[in-house]
Amino acid sequence: MIIVIENLLSTDELSIIRQRLEKANWEDGKKTAGFLAQDVKHNLQLNPQSELALELGDFLRQVLRANPSYIAAALPAKILPPRFNRYEHSGTYGNHIDNSIFNLPEGQQMMRSDVSSTIFFSEPDEYEGGELIIEDSYGSHSVKLKAGDMVVYPGDSLHRVEPVTSGVRFASFFWAQSMIRQAHRRRLLWQLDQSIQRLSMSQDGRAEAIALSGVYHNLIREWAEV
Repeated sequence: MIIVIENLLSTDELSIIRQRLEKANWEDGKKTAGFLAQDVKHNLQLNPQSELALELGDFLRQVLRANPSYIAAALPAKILPPRFNRYEHSGTYGNHIDNSIFNLPEGQQMMRSDVSSTIFFSEPDEYEGGELIIEDSYGSHSVKLKAGDMVVYPGDSLHRVEPVTSGVRFASFFWAQSMIRQAHRRRLLWQLDQSIQRLSMSQDGRAEAIALSGVYHNLIREWAEV
């Protein structure tokens, strides 16, 4: 399930983040690449432990926890602090699957990477290339969003970033461990949530929305791991 969440960030929030990223100290992205990814990863990243990365990451986690669409899509139990990358000069990241387990900085807990997300900070016309290509059972999906938009997709997906042949592509990427481990169950809950939202907007559908809301929460009780 691939879900696009538009306007995650306001214009002012986006402007401040961009200004700070443009002035940041970047390092070779290979420093955080796994053994197999070393040969296909060619980008720049902020040191995840740098003051800027931690500050921006904490801010984005607050934004995410307050966003109903992200909560409904990921049903997160844990969110890894967002990381930040920069692609330019034909920078790319070839086909790969993300690590299945990450260490959380809070108390050195561990988490699964059930759900992946990418937030775009550059407008599509600011750079050439740079599409996020996600492979799933329905084929290849090319994602290149407006600045401030986010894509959410399964953590076990094969994916890549196409070469950025001109301009600069700034983005944030991160993972969540979902309360609902199985992707097909998350998809059903998302579809049910969206139906409830649509029904609740109609006076004639409010009773049905309330009834379905009970079904939704009972399914979460049945399936959730907390």
